[in-house]
Amino acid sequence: LHIEFWYPDTAMHIVNQTEVDFLVDADHWKIVKTLMDENNLNYEIIFQNLQEDIEKQLAGDKNSTDKHSYTKYNEWHKISAWIARIAKKNPKLVSRIHIGNTFENRPMYLLKVGKPSGLKKAIFMDCGIHAREWISPSFCQWFLKEATETYGKDKNMTDILDNMNFYVLPVFNIDGYIWSWTQNRLWRKNRSTISNSSCVGVDLNRNFNVAWGTIDASKKPCDETYCGSSAESEPETRAVATFIRKQLSSIKAYLTMHSYSQMILFPYGYSYEKTMNHEELNEIAKGAVEAIESLYGKKYRHGTSAATIYPSSGCSDDWTYNQGIKYSFTFELRDKGKHGFLLPESEIKPTCEEIMLAVKFIANYILNLTD
Repeated sequence: LHIEFWYPDTAMHIVNQTEVDFLVDADHWKIVKTLMDENNLNYEIIFQNLQEDIEKQLAGDKNSTDKHSYTKYNEWHKISAWIARIAKKNPKLVSRIHIGNTFENRPMYLLKVGKPSGLKKAIFMDCGIHAREWISPSFCQWFLKEATETYGKDKNMTDILDNMNFYVLPVFNIDGYIWSWTQNRLWRKNRSTISNSSCVGVDLNRNFNVAWGTIDASKKPCDETYCGSSAESEPETRAVATFIRKQLSSIKAYLTMHSYSQMILFPYGYSYEKTMNHEELNEIAKGAVEAIESLYGKKYRHGTSAATIYPSSGCSDDWTYNQGIKYSFTFELRDKGKHGFLLPESEIKPTCEEIMLAVKFIANYILNLTD
């Protein structure tokens, strides 16, 4: 009996009173239904026929024009062309930096956003570390749209970009993202091949060198949370970690975008121990979720990763925190499970608009720090 967990991501995190989202093959549905009924478990069927819903979403995207759109999910070739184009069109504000190549040898480009000047604080933001979380890359693209369209018009955005740089990685896991469009919509990991295994892929958010391979990280290559053969075994992780290490003196905050469940999380994930600046991080996260709610009334939870969702190791935000980036946050975007990873395109704009407020809130906080 094969069950694929959506939330939480593995069975080990299921405790009493937890709400669980999972996927089951149609052939096994009757067995699962009987088991749930026998144990008096309340359940709701979200997707009667998931394959049909996936095909509908993909068909909708494929039928749309070949142009890049901020309110639609974009295939990688569109995002790739857009990365080059937005840097070319905004030379005074945006530049493209090659930081490495993926396992399948695709170039990874960062977009550096900010008015060029001397020493400036910086924020590093990545999207799409998990392939199936399509709303995440949508936000990185939206951020660039807002930055380039409102710089010089919106006082706050101008202030932020005059005094600070953003390093934005629009899609962290490019190979996996392409696979989620072409082969398996629910693919999570990258696409690296593993010696002595027919299974493919490493969970890049378990591959960072922080408590690597300990909690909620599998050593089995076929598992969704396989952490790789060693910390930073993956070219994608290595490219990001190497860039951040080189820029440590300027990077003051790290933001990583995931979906789904509507949360803003901060370290630690690998331990229930509180960080040195726990109260401060909690206050910032609280301010950020209040900013989100102010727009469309969407409620996001906030807290440490370990206590708010579940403990996990080898995650990017814990690693950046331990590198000295004291303002490290993980965002879990919409929704709370009604659509899960298949968030409709009609929700891209409102999701991005509300998250924009939270990112600006954090940026303003960093800007006003005296250090």
